Amino acid sequence: MSVYDEVEIEDMDFDPSTKIFYYPCPCGDRFQITIEQIKNKYEIAQCPSCSLQIRVIFDQNSYEIYSKIE
Repeated sequence: MSVYDEVEIEDMDFDPSTKIFYYPCPCGDRFQITIEQIKNKYEIAQCPSCSLQIRVIFDQNSYEIYSKIE
């Protein structure tokens, strides 16, 4: 699987009401990955408008912090 870029989770925007992390995509939309995907250690965020994907970089400490958001 090919990814467009690798992005640290700290560089992403988080919407607590939807529990989704966002990051700007070159197409004008936003890559997105849910807190549930992060909790399951899924690391690929997808853009809903194009075929680009990014790898989200997070460590166990980040995971523990974000897992308490729910």
